[in-house]
Amino acid sequence: MAIQISPSILSADFARLADEAAAVSGTADWLHVDVMDNHFVPNLTLGLPVVESLLTSVTVPMDCHLMIEDPDRWAPAYAEAGAGSVTVHAEAARSPVRTLREIRGQGARAGLALNPGTALESYADLLPEVDMLLMMTVEPGFGGQRFLDLVLPKIRRARDLVAANGGSVWLQVDGGITEETVERAAAAGADVFVAGSSVYKADDPAAAVQALRAQAEKAAG
Repeated sequence: MAIQISPSILSADFARLADEAAAVSGTADWLHVDVMDNHFVPNLTLGLPVVESLLTSVTVPMDCHLMIEDPDRWAPAYAEAGAGSVTVHAEAARSPVRTLREIRGQGARAGLALNPGTALESYADLLPEVDMLLMMTVEPGFGGQRFLDLVLPKIRRARDLVAANGGSVWLQVDGGITEETVERAAAAGADVFVAGSSVYKADDPAAAVQALRAQAEKAAG
């Protein structure tokens, strides 16, 4: 399985977002954008206008993670704006099949995110509608949290579920990803890794991305 690293600009300098994106453009596979609305999660970050502006100045494909109420209304617009991947939360989407199909219809990859306490098996039937499953490895809302090892068994089950359905769905993890925890997540079956603080708080963000990739590839075998 090909390892991909998606640095999260939640931990970047918001006054220099274009420069922060450029700092990882040669090493990152995606640029992860955490959209929070202070309703679905207790934090407020950025929204569609900032994403639209960033898309004009970044070269790395954008991976938009919508931690918002009513993603059915807003998700297609992120795909239409040019995001390469748009992920909605299972806990928030009221019409997930329609929304996932609309994201794909705009030419983006469709992702479905599950919080640590959300049962994976409840959403197994949606696998044909998604390009990526996101297993949250922290409670969503804030960066810099510690990785929750209790999610590792769910990542393993997700990998088995993906394999049983043809293996084409990417398995992403988000929260507390460091050089140490990326190994555990990769060994459990994840192949796309969102990393915020461990990249953007490093002296050399590009080198941090490379180090995470090397550790994940080693653990994945």
